[in-house]
Amino acid sequence: MVEMNTVKYSRFFLLIACAVLPTVSSAKNFGGPDAVENTIEEDARITGAVIKERITQPWFDWKAKMQEDHGFSIGIDYSAVGLFSSEKGASGDDNASSGMVRLFGSWDLVGRGTKNTGALVYKVEHRHSYTDVSVKDFGFDQGYVGLIEPPFSDQGTRWTNLYWRQRLNEGRATITAGLLDATDYLNVYALASPWTGFMNFAFSTGSASMFIPNDATTGIAGGAMLNDNLFLIGGIVNAWTDSTDPFETVGDFFSENEYFSSIELGWTRSQGRIYQDNMHLTLWHVDENIPAETPGGWGVAFNYSRSLDEDRWMPFIRGGYADEGGTLLQKSLSLGLGYNAFGGRDQLGVAINWGEPNEDSFGPDLDNQFVFETYYRWQLTEQFAITPDIQYLRNPALNPEHDSLWVFGLRGRLAL
Repeated sequence: MVEMNTVKYSRFFLLIACAVLPTVSSAKNFGGPDAVENTIEEDARITGAVIKERITQPWFDWKAKMQEDHGFSIGIDYSAVGLFSSEKGASGDDNASSGMVRLFGSWDLVGRGTKNTGALVYKVEHRHSYTDVSVKDFGFDQGYVGLIEPPFSDQGTRWTNLYWRQRLNEGRATITAGLLDATDYLNVYALASPWTGFMNFAFSTGSASMFIPNDATTGIAGGAMLNDNLFLIGGIVNAWTDSTDPFETVGDFFSENEYFSSIELGWTRSQGRIYQDNMHLTLWHVDENIPAETPGGWGVAFNYSRSLDEDRWMPFIRGGYADEGGTLLQKSLSLGLGYNAFGGRDQLGVAINWGEPNEDSFGPDLDNQFVFETYYRWQLTEQFAITPDIQYLRNPALNPEHDSLWVFGLRGRLAL
């Protein structure tokens, strides 16, 4: 127990050190496009659309005034996804559809008007399925070792975020503590969001070869710029939690010593471009969960993504390796490209992934899988986007009857 506590506190002090290192770049939110404050900022930035009139402009004016006068921001969105396969799955179904409503925002309570603000950040959701098989479970129902749109489950009402965010060093470092979502700060890049980017989890956090804690997990995370270009991000959170009742396991952070921890060193063109131009290496570790008989493990993930030609093109290469840890894939490699069309109004994504299923999770002698995905996000109005998607799954490892599958998807998102 003494040894475990020593490890815990050494990780904690490392995070504090990351967050207060001297820095020399401009203030910007750390994390990826799905971090609450980044989502609100990106939604407000959308100015191009097929239909340019914004009939909800009074609502956005009120939100802007609330943020200016009181430091209170709010966002609401509703998303729905439908998937259709070329073959029937184990359930006998060849389709799945799910939806989700989210309420999220932040409230600057300390240092408002300065760069060193302290804010309460929140996000609560209701996830529901329109079909017997949810979108999240559809991949495994098809015999594919992987997840297609993993957030779209039938979990019901749940928390994702409830934490304190403190900026330091004139906004050039950040520390967060409370109920966190590790995917907000871990292994991020601009196309990782399942709400606006690729649907397949192989092109998202950890490339399906990383243990991912449930959302609303108790912990602490921090990030800082080391100079104009180098950054350091780390976190330690409960490895096991229930997002529908996260307060039940808050005490486990201090008593159970079952953690997911990560440290990431990276390069960016500037702090303001931290997930558009990003090269990083991530090391992670998860502790064993004895009651659930889930093994511990560790791994490494990497990312290189770069925006070119005034953000028109974004090529990327991502991948990872896992040693146990209960991951989906043991080895993973993704190559892809994003293209912002019509001045950034619409977005095309094309990518391919090779993955080796984790034999500790699924047994030996499974075929390596290949996934090809392409999508086109069409910004119909400044609040509503429609995204058709096509995926080709080659050698689904748990489906001995089919060498390949086609999955067609359609996603819609209304952001207010």
